[in-house]
Amino acid sequence: MLRRSLIKAITLAALVGTAGLTGAASAADKVNVQLDWVVRGNHAMFFVGKEKGFFSENGIDVGEIRKGSGSPDAMRLVGNENADFGFGDLPTLAVARSQNVPVVALAAVNQHSPLAIISLAKTKKLTSPADLKGLTIGIHPAGSTYIFFRGFLAANGLSEKDMTLNSVSPPYESYLLLGRVQTVVGYIDAEVPELEAKAGGPGSLSIMMGADHGWKAYGSGLFTSQAMIEKKPDVVARFVKAYRQAFDYVVAHPEEAAEITAKAVPGYAEKKDVLLAQINADIASTFTSPDTKEHGLGWMTKKQWEETLKTLTDQGVLKAQLSADDVFTDTFLANK
Repeated sequence: MLRRSLIKAITLAALVGTAGLTGAASAADKVNVQLDWVVRGNHAMFFVGKEKGFFSENGIDVGEIRKGSGSPDAMRLVGNENADFGFGDLPTLAVARSQNVPVVALAAVNQHSPLAIISLAKTKKLTSPADLKGLTIGIHPAGSTYIFFRGFLAANGLSEKDMTLNSVSPPYESYLLLGRVQTVVGYIDAEVPELEAKAGGPGSLSIMMGADHGWKAYGSGLFTSQAMIEKKPDVVARFVKAYRQAFDYVVAHPEEAAEITAKAVPGYAEKKDVLLAQINADIASTFTSPDTKEHGLGWMTKKQWEETLKTLTDQGVLKAQLSADDVFTDTFLANK
């Protein structure tokens, strides 16, 4: 596995070599991006970065921004060099890394996990993990939500035998709103705005955050392959710089960010309000932390990664031993 000291050595040369680089000074490097799922509010940075010129100003030409079929697939596609950069659940990245998928986290978009257990407030209010006993839970059988759910149960002395699990896939509202399941596992910055839009608005859902009940981990973030860092560290450095500039813009101008994203994605013309609700949910709950207030959005620390890995290990999700240096680098974050 690529050690952080090696990443720093590679990156130092890249940062020196790219100092003062502008889009006019060099031909733009074309890259592709692999998302974890369909486009959501926390993907806005890619579209805003293109529209507002942050990528082009840093010598980056973002080509395809591909929708995905889950974080594990996004990790594999980037690890296999079928895409240059990816976005997905960072605990899932740690699991992928333990399975020899060569991916490295570059920025933590969600400083706190946005994953939660969700029900209709009028049907079942969730006040504690014990409330899940005997319920029918809708969950995707693979990917980040299931990794979270396993850890959540273990952290709270529960097991899958305490409830009935039904396999679901987005859009989750078709299962919950029609009463096919009593709860679903989802993201407050993704499924919650979608569900609220059809369930009666704010207050129509009962939401139990994993972060409030033992799931102490990063949420989703930006990543690349080990090969990309080794072969093209200058491109990685410039991409991360542009991405963080776009991140700042999204937080400062959420309505414009939602509008840019809705216009850029086919079939999303009517989804601006949902995208805005997703972005605002993250602004309120997950984008910032004491670390980001000191160092800027997207920042990661070895200490927080160690806590994330400890959570995964203690709750039986992560089987192989990993160190924080195996899964992330903070070196590119310094180039802002």
